[in-house]
Amino acid sequence: MEQQDSGMKTEEGQAMLERVRSICAEFPESTELIDGHGHTVYKVKSKSFIMMRDGIMHIKSTTENAEILLQDARFFRTPYIGQHGWISIRHPEDWEMIADLLEEAYLLAAPKGLAKAWLQSKRG
Repeated sequence: MEQQDSGMKTEEGQAMLERVRSICAEFPESTELIDGHGHTVYKVKSKSFIMMRDGIMHIKSTTENAEILLQDARFFRTPYIGQHGWISIRHPEDWEMIADLLEEAYLLAAPKGLAKAWLQSKRG
């Protein structure tokens, strides 16, 4: 996975980024970059599946799953792109749940063949 210097400025942001890096390191062809707004973004091919800034993580989801997650007070609809299923969380703490959400986000953004290969590799 390609990695760049982080846009995270705080210790909390750095810690969050390190956890996300360790999760996303397993995802084939995922890349990390800093966008023009200073967000750390994870992409597979050219599609974003995670965007972060200090203390806040935006995660790609389906609109159906987003509606379920929004029932949990920890989540909120991502500004500007929430209508497309993106959800956000401030100061994530439940990293087992976050890992599951990041995997789902990766699978939504990945080309079908890559997503299928990833799922098969986990079963084997």
